[in-house]
Amino acid sequence: MSIAETDAQIINPNMPDVPPTAPNKINLKDYKKPSFDVETVNLDIKLFEEYAQVNSTLRMMRQTAGDLVLFGEELELLALTMNGRQLGEEDYHQEAGKLTIAHAPDEVTLDIQVRICPQTNTALEGLYMAGSGDDTMFVTQCEPEGFRKITFYPDRPDVLAIFTTRLEADKRYPTLLANGNLVEAGEVADAPERHYAIWQDPTNKPSYLFACVIADLDVLTDSYTTSEGREVLLEVYAKSADIDKCDVGMQALKDAMKWDEVNYGRAYDLDRYMIVAVSQFNMGAMENKGLNIFNTACVLSSPETTTDARSFSVKAIIAHEYFHNWTGNRITCRDWFQLCLKEGFTVYRDQSFSADQQSSAVQRIDDVATLRAHQFAEDAGPLAHPVRPESFVEINNFYTTTVYEKGAEIVRMIANTLGSDDFRKGTDEYFRRYDGQAVTVEDFLSALSITDDKIEDFIDWYRQPGTPVVSGHQKYDSAAQTLTITLSQQTRHVKGFDAPKTLPIPVATALFDKDSGRIVAERMLLLDQATQTFVFENITSEPVVSLLRDFSAPVQLNYDYQDAELAFLLKNETNGFNRWQVTQMLVNRILLQGQKSKSSPDIYLQALAQALPILASDDAMLAARLLDIPSAQELASAIQKDYDPELVKSQRESLYQQVADTFKDQWSTLYKQIPVVSYEDSAEARGERALRNVVLDMALTADVNGAVEWAEQQYTNASCMTERFGALKAMVNHQLPKANDYLTDFYQRFQADDLVIDLWFSVQASANNVSVDVIESLLAHEDFDWNTPNRVRSVVGAFSAQPTVLWTQKGLDMYTGVIKKLDDANPVLASRLLQVLARWNTLVEPRRQMAHDSLLDLKKHATSKHVLESLDSVLNAANS
Repeated sequence: MSIAETDAQIINPNMPDVPPTAPNKINLKDYKKPSFDVETVNLDIKLFEEYAQVNSTLRMMRQTAGDLVLFGEELELLALTMNGRQLGEEDYHQEAGKLTIAHAPDEVTLDIQVRICPQTNTALEGLYMAGSGDDTMFVTQCEPEGFRKITFYPDRPDVLAIFTTRLEADKRYPTLLANGNLVEAGEVADAPERHYAIWQDPTNKPSYLFACVIADLDVLTDSYTTSEGREVLLEVYAKSADIDKCDVGMQALKDAMKWDEVNYGRAYDLDRYMIVAVSQFNMGAMENKGLNIFNTACVLSSPETTTDARSFSVKAIIAHEYFHNWTGNRITCRDWFQLCLKEGFTVYRDQSFSADQQSSAVQRIDDVATLRAHQFAEDAGPLAHPVRPESFVEINNFYTTTVYEKGAEIVRMIANTLGSDDFRKGTDEYFRRYDGQAVTVEDFLSALSITDDKIEDFIDWYRQPGTPVVSGHQKYDSAAQTLTITLSQQTRHVKGFDAPKTLPIPVATALFDKDSGRIVAERMLLLDQATQTFVFENITSEPVVSLLRDFSAPVQLNYDYQDAELAFLLKNETNGFNRWQVTQMLVNRILLQGQKSKSSPDIYLQALAQALPILASDDAMLAARLLDIPSAQELASAIQKDYDPELVKSQRESLYQQVADTFKDQWSTLYKQIPVVSYEDSAEARGERALRNVVLDMALTADVNGAVEWAEQQYTNASCMTERFGALKAMVNHQLPKANDYLTDFYQRFQADDLVIDLWFSVQASANNVSVDVIESLLAHEDFDWNTPNRVRSVVGAFSAQPTVLWTQKGLDMYTGVIKKLDDANPVLASRLLQVLARWNTLVEPRRQMAHDSLLDLKKHATSKHVLESLDSVLNAANS
């Protein structure tokens, strides 16, 4: 699954009246096998106007001693039969979320009839209604525990079964889809206005991978012949108005299928692969076996309506969900604590795929920028948790950057440590050993360690929270011609966890000759002790050391660099990522060091002046990235005490202004070198468009003569959304006189396209001068929809990127008010929005107390276990 609402959830009045209980904490150490396994599942889902009836037949076999336990939420139980005998209430015990049958025989056939109400399911879990009117569709989201909202079932990832699904609905919903292969379809004999379809998935799967769709959709079809000779039908389903935006996704799917065969030897195993685009979806996408359900934002793409960044993201997410077919589906998680097993490995795979689609340096920059801005902040605050958590109340709260992105970095470290050949041997062994099984992180490391048993030492990366800090210095001995590098590691102790252990940390290192600028030595250092020394011999003069090349480990680097050495690396590094990395190090020194010891921006600007013209002509995308200045959120994550949003914003804007002014005379030349031309989807063209937008913003910042006209002309003459939206964003952020006119034009052009209107909302909500009044007016806009997570994120999520307004009383009141509103209707979304407030305890007073009071007030109103668990963690920041 990839990580991208009404006032209240209506509970079925016919549900049993059970008293509320405090949510229980689930612990990894308490894992036990289920008493019963499921061999086959036959589902019959009949959709009616106001409800759905679900009949299921489960063939079950005892595994261990104990009662037969099924999970179910928001279900009206109509009938329960075991081995042909109808059970009465005295034969089972039903409490909140669970149905227990004591003394069940070793072989059981259960027939279960329940009624559910997808029409009022606003949590977007289980089977729910998306859209309205002619656009109404019914879809499922079962990861992690949504299947229990469809029927009673041992809803755990270690219960794998063969599913056969029959769907029945009115013919106004001609699209009836489920996992696997279509085996039968037709008209219902005694109801000619209704029809049915029967699907069978021949592979064992856990219930979280179940999916079905009941809708009226168009389809784009294609085919792919696998390396094993299987002819696979490929289908992308979407509303008729969107079907012309599915070609990018279809091509990405075929590219991903080929890439997985070449790089991992993994071919697809079914005769059909389906993708469905859904507007109301909490996640980015879901890898259900053979039937992927996607947020529309993650599958629809066209040059006219989609920015380059979003279009490239579509390709990456399509690949991510496809790669799950082996790393998540064929081999799945034993329990939800192993979530990182499937997600970390699959993110690493999709990042590698993306690196092959564009500059690998730019891909690495983007991956690391995300990690630093979000995961490092998570590790530094009260929501810090291990990549494999030890406990949880609500597993939805652990779909985090730590599990996904840091999990991917662990796999990358292992791959780099082993080398490409041995890593491939290890992954081949993993697929050979565990195909068709539900496994653990330990199983994964065991397979990868067949050529190097030290790989199993990486288990501690999964067990402890916090970002390690690697510090170091060097000593050169001219007589012996040796360079000695001393490195040490330290990880903060997070309350509630054991004292951190030393970790195996690969540190990719290169030595540069100061005179020639060439590399004289390269080596991968493995720092696996608290302090270690590494000696390089035959070094004829003291070099400049480049450490953590290509970001070889997810750590913070605190090396004894002089500013001049960083500037040297900016000019001479041979790897684009490393150039960006030293640029970021210089910028952070300028912005984050103590006021008395701050680095001067002059050396940074001088080095940038030498590197930028060459990069702009050779690699426009890299040049655009080198002009990056860390976001306010990333800068804030490095401040542990007395964080003043106004001060950080002021300092960041000051440096941005200095960069703009320093190159003021060059912006006009650069902008004219990359004119708006006809659209092309290539890495080079995307790079030029990215650089053009950066240069336009810089020119407006420096008040370059004619820059206002450039913005207006770029908007009017744009060949694609990247150019048009880039110009609009610049006009709004710089408050140009005609900005509102262009906002109106943008809205009128695209008001029929929901995803583009999301951009229209977000550009206003994230504007430099945004106010709470503006946000409230957007929330009240006729096109704002509380039921659509994309729309909520386009306003509230975008607003959270403006900390100077968020961390005010008015901003907090508005923001926590949104969380209260969503708490009942969509608690998953509410909890994720809440996590933005996790760093409240680092604020300067009186903002800190103000935020604390707002969180305490929120706790008085919160009811969902999702929000309550996050709130407890966030409020515990005061004691951490």
